[in-house]
Amino acid sequence: MNTRIFRAPLAFAAVAVAATALAACGSDSSSTDTSTSASDSITATKDDAIAKQVPAKYADKGSLSVASDASYPPMEFIKEGTNEIIGADPDLATALGQVMGIKLNLSNVPFDSILAGIEADKYDLGMSSFTDTKEREQQVDFVTYLTAGTSFFEKASAPSGVKTLADLCGKKVAVQKGTTQADDAAAQSKKCVKDGDAKVDLLVFPDQNGANNALISGRAQVGMADSPVAAYQVQKTKGELKLTGEDYGEAPYGIATPKDSGLAEPILAALKKLIDGGQYEAILKKWGLENGAITDPKINGA
Repeated sequence: MNTRIFRAPLAFAAVAVAATALAACGSDSSSTDTSTSASDSITATKDDAIAKQVPAKYADKGSLSVASDASYPPMEFIKEGTNEIIGADPDLATALGQVMGIKLNLSNVPFDSILAGIEADKYDLGMSSFTDTKEREQQVDFVTYLTAGTSFFEKASAPSGVKTLADLCGKKVAVQKGTTQADDAAAQSKKCVKDGDAKVDLLVFPDQNGANNALISGRAQVGMADSPVAAYQVQKTKGELKLTGEDYGEAPYGIATPKDSGLAEPILAALKKLIDGGQYEAILKKWGLENGAITDPKINGA
């Protein structure tokens, strides 16, 4: 597995043109059915042996419902002026479905409700830049497919002075609800108080766009997000935001599957086939995510 901290390269600046306004990518408070397109020329062929691994409960339906919070470019976001979810996760979902011989249909769902929805059999999968953690593995089974760390970012005209988590004491920090960054900032706030410093003024938003806009408007001093997402947001604002400090906490992203459902195994096999066939690399390159590539995906790799 890639051991480098993931700071997405500036090469994907051109991709940012696909969404010119932060608000264009927002998710609303309820599940929204959206369309997904094929991943351009990045296609894969069905593997009959892998297709046979898909449990009958799912194979008989002919499709899998996939929950994704489409407010997290370049991983998943709404193409401007449409209802189409685009990004690295949708492209990977398309390719995985082609290998398994089953269509993966994405719906735009608030991030913090996805895992509970999978547990309740409302969704078959979750593909929404989930960090695979031991705690989350109690709810679902993950198939790891990428690595990423956390980046700090701020308004370029108002430097926050934040370089590490320890610098968050007394700062107004914008994060998305339900993310590892929200957990990290809350834990750091407790440590700040314990050490005699001011608590972190944590501003929690239902989607990443709200956190980004809090920075731009001056409501927050610093934001936290997965490194590829933070870098993308900085590129998209063309100078309004900038990265600051040091990335930390590299961890794997995982595709969430129902616990002990038997879906993780064919997804893992399909992902390995995409890695061997070059489609995985092509998808990551398309979205500027090459630095997060892995060569040895796992089930529950936290």
